[in-house]
Amino acid sequence: MTATITRTAAGAAAVGLAGTALFQVALAGGVPWGAAAWGGLYEQLPAQLRVSSAISAVVLLAAAVLVLRRAGLWGSPSRPVRVLSWVLVPLLALSALGNFASASRWENLLMGPVALLLSVLCVVVARSRPTPAAAADHTPAAV
Repeated sequence: MTATITRTAAGAAAVGLAGTALFQVALAGGVPWGAAAWGGLYEQLPAQLRVSSAISAVVLLAAAVLVLRRAGLWGSPSRPVRVLSWVLVPLLALSALGNFASASRWENLLMGPVALLLSVLCVVVARSRPTPAAAADHTPAAV
């Protein structure tokens, strides 16, 4: 797998994870999008689920940073980063399954596919050989 594919997958995963984190921040702030989250039971989430959304947002942002680090785009990918990048894969796959099984149409049609795509992107990143972005795929210019 080339460094370009890895960096592209990492960037796409980071954007998707950050976007999902922003969605969770909105839910935590009281935006009435609850039909697309937590089983779709509440339009506006109750206090306990708002706290859960805030925690989810932090975890999702940490996952975005983790993916970028694993690809060598944000610091060096240490051993814990390499291991944790593989942990994201089944977590996101389980999230996709939960969303597909939900009674919420929004979770079935939007959040499930997003989580599945993020899981696949994380597989691409986790399988890669990390290279620093500055040195990867860099060829000298012709003189």
